[in-house]
Amino acid sequence: MSQLQRITIAPSQLQQTQIFLTPQQQHYLKRVLRLREGDRFMAMDGLGKWWLASLSGEQAQVLEPLLVETELPVVITLIIALPKGSGFDDIVRSCTELGVACIAPVLSDRTLLNPSPQKLERWQRIAAEAAEQSERAIVPTILEPVSFTTAIKTTTSTHRYICEARGEYSHLQNAITQISGEVVIATGPEGGWTDRELTEAIATGFQPVSLGRRILRAVTAPIVALSLIAAACEV
Repeated sequence: MSQLQRITIAPSQLQQTQIFLTPQQQHYLKRVLRLREGDRFMAMDGLGKWWLASLSGEQAQVLEPLLVETELPVVITLIIALPKGSGFDDIVRSCTELGVACIAPVLSDRTLLNPSPQKLERWQRIAAEAAEQSERAIVPTILEPVSFTTAIKTTTSTHRYICEARGEYSHLQNAITQISGEVVIATGPEGGWTDRELTEAIATGFQPVSLGRRILRAVTAPIVALSLIAAACEV
């Protein structure tokens, strides 16, 4: 079963026991994967539901629902200052594999990237592909970029952390010994957070934490943070 190909469908595509495939999905299944009539694959709606299905013309027939238990016991929101270049593509892909539930890109004082609306569509597509590959039950939500101030003031999670490379702060590994529910973790841009941003985050309830003695790249820090949280929750 685990070797079957996987695709993500919109909930509206499922009607009773039929999945109405889009032209793009038909091309992918028939031309790229070379599936034939009656061949089986797995479909997911990105909201927690999976089905075993078989190809039937331009549609697919649902054979049975599947139980997929691959999600973390906590809901992780990653607030991340947009890095330069295409680094955010790799962050979305890797953090989806690690179990993130929501990625909130922010424009910080030192952010250099000003993304276009097409970028958001690309990130959502990358998240869907990564969720299929890693057999996630859900596809992470990718929010539209907002200011750093807006992002930190709209979260109400009990567990809120902001990663800071400078200063004498407790290691994230020691800060997450007893976490449950929702966790919010913020990682900074090239050059790190400014003093103003760090002060503002602390004032709104974020706990500053360290990811170690070394200075990590903006694209490395979120992966390290997610790995630590996942490891602590899945022991």
